Order: sequence, then structure tokens, then C-alpha cells
Amino acid sequence: MESSRRSGRPWPKSRSVVDDLRFFHVVASSETLTAASRELGCSLPVVSKRLSALEHRLDVRLVQRGARRLVLTSEGELYAARVEAILDQVRELEDTITDTAGGLRGSLVVEATLGLGRAHIAPLLGEFAAAHPELHVRMQTSALPLRPHQREFDVAVHVGMPPDSSLRMRRLARNRRVPCASPSYLARHGTPAGIEDLAHHDCIVLRENESDFALWRFGDADCPRHVRVQGSLSSNDGDVVTGWALEGRGVIMRSEWHVGPHLERGELVRVLPHLPTPAADIYALLEEDGHVPRRVSALLDHLAARLPLRLEQAQERPAGSRSAD
Repeated sequence: MESSRRSGRPWPKSRSVVDDLRFFHVVASSETLTAASRELGCSLPVVSKRLSALEHRLDVRLVQRGARRLVLTSEGELYAARVEAILDQVRELEDTITDTAGGLRGSLVVEATLGLGRAHIAPLLGEFAAAHPELHVRMQTSALPLRPHQREFDVAVHVGMPPDSSLRMRRLARNRRVPCASPSYLARHGTPAGIEDLAHHDCIVLRENESDFALWRFGDADCPRHVRVQGSLSSNDGDVVTGWALEGRGVIMRSEWHVGPHLERGELVRVLPHLPTPAADIYALLEEDGHVPRRVSALLDHLAARLPLRLEQAQERPAGSRSAD
């Protein structure tokens, strides 16, 4: 999404036709004019006045007035669809020019899940921004699953295979989810000998994505296996889930990048270590098109080079703060 906030620059006082296109793209992509005003960084009256001026210039009504949610007229829907295509062409042209001008410039919007974003992606973005001071880098994190179909990013960092196969992917680091529990829990309840035993244990489930979170998978593509687990505790926050496991409240299935340090320190013990678990590698996602700006390629190279090293080093650190997928 193109907007003044995404570019890191205030909305220009002197407006061009392209400025009007960018303005309306933000309006059309917002649920309300109030939301559009927050995205544009100006007051609601200013947005309303500018929208009226645009409609007056075009001599057509673009937005229906009086609705609680922003509703486009048929002319507004047509204008919004054409605007997006035009802005894509403008951005591609600017990217092409920027790519031949030496240093990296422009804006980068990066999305990541909350825990991985806090623990590893944010520090790596800080390094990248320091090395390229003319770039405007914005990071968005969420405890909710990524919604890559909305395409409101330049790069999204995703744990596991993404649900949208139309996106281009680049693997940044290998990872898999592993079952584990604290020594105190295993001392009280015994150690599972097979995946069927997990059905009789207190399993703490992480509610993520739209998949069946109570179905834990093992094996590989040639020999997949699964078991339906249950327990008294569940959460959509991986930090909470891991915290409960460390307190001895049950078995969890978590990303190796996350629980690796706890396994190394003996705070958690891997359950069923003889059974393989499906890969949940860490990927960078971006638009599936022919042109990748140099600043995006440079960021991908930086993440691919530095993230595996950070994950390896995290295994050797003393106990500290926890994070989540």
C-alpha cells in the first residue's frame, strides 16, 4: 500500500495528480475516513475536504456519504482499481531509477510474527537500516497469523509454509516444530514412548493460523503421522504457551528456534526425539512478479546471511527473555 506513512514522509502540501492518486488509494483501502486520516497522518476534516476537492475536480461522487463504513460508489470502485495499477507502475519506475543511482533509497515495510520479529527480525532490521541511512524501514508485528493475501508489505517473514502460494518465497533459515516438556512435568506424569501416548498427557496447544491446532503432526511427506491432543490450557500467544511448559504444566509443540535455548539449558526436554517432525522453515515472502527492487534483494541477502547465525548463537546464551512465533 502506498501512503505518506509508508514512505516515511509527511503528506506534501503542494499536490500533483499522482499525490491525488496516492491519497485516494489510502482512502479506498481504509474501512472508514477516520482510519484513512490516521494512515495519512492528518485530521478527519482535512481528509474529508480533500476528498470533496478530488470529487469536484473529477465531477463525480467517489464515496457514499452517511454510511458507517466507507463505501465506494461504482465510479469510486473503478477509480480505485485503476489507481492501484497506475501506482504500481509509478513505483516500479521509481524503483528502477533508484536502483541505478548508487545507495539504497526508498521505503521498506516488513511484517513478522510477534516473537520472531521481536527476538531476531527487529535487530537485523536495525543493522540493515544503520548500514543504509537513506532507507525508511517500517516493521509491523502481530501475535495474529500473517495475512499475506493483503499484500501490505514489501517483505513478510513467515514460520512454516505460507498459505498463499502465489507469493515468491525465499528460505531464510531451517526450522522445525518439536514436542517438549519440563523435567518436573515428566517426573510427575512419565515420558511418552510413542505419539499415541500424547493423547493421555496434558498438552498445551498454541492456537495459530486457521489449521487444526490440536492435531500434532509427525513424520515426513513419505510417512506422515498425527495425533489429536488435549489439555486444560491453550493460548494464541506462543510466549504464554512456552511459559506454561517451563512451569511444568504440560507438553508443547513449539518451533525449534524458540525452544532451542531452553533445551540446551535443560529447562525443557525433547519428547519422542526418535520421531521426525515436519519442517517449519522460516521464509521471506514477497510479491510474485518480475521486478524485485534492489533494496528488497539486499534486505533478503542480509536476513538470509544473519538470521541462521543469530539462531545458532541464541542456543548458547544464558537464560533470558522469551519470545514467540
